Amino acid sequence: MPKHRVSVPHHLIAPLALAASVATTLLLPAPAHAALGAPFASIAADQTRMRASIKMSSQAAYNVHALTLPSGTIVREYVGANGVVFAVAWNGPSQPALSTVLGTYFADFQNAARAGRSGRNRLDLERSDLVIQSGGHMRAFYGRAYLANAVPDGVSPDALR
Repeated sequence: MPKHRVSVPHHLIAPLALAASVATTLLLPAPAHAALGAPFASIAADQTRMRASIKMSSQAAYNVHALTLPSGTIVREYVGANGVVFAVAWNGPSQPALSTVLGTYFADFQNAARAGRSGRNRLDLERSDLVIQSGGHMRAFYGRAYLANAVPDGVSPDALR
């Protein structure tokens, strides 16, 4: 059988490669991440993505999945009985990937940051449905975010650290 060769002009190679890359990206399923408001089943994806070790502990009304990042930062994801991450908290020498940790609420964090911080190196966003607090400085960052309406009955938001 004769082999057929297709010759592509050099000026078309880069645009064709870009188009193929975009098409492939659009066809692949989006990765699931356990983030604020997401199902707990995707915590394993967070562990892999952040290259973290994980420890789980149980409380009466929720489970805590503590992910220790290579930097030493610890991210805690609080999962209610319904299997949804209702709170996240972090502390350590570096900020975690907040876009991963906050998920769809990351845009709220960005908007609050653009609007101005609540104090020196601190951000506080308090709404009826969402609370995000973040602060710190180099080598000592901390923060938490929780869905106010999803915190289990009898659980104080102060326990979510």
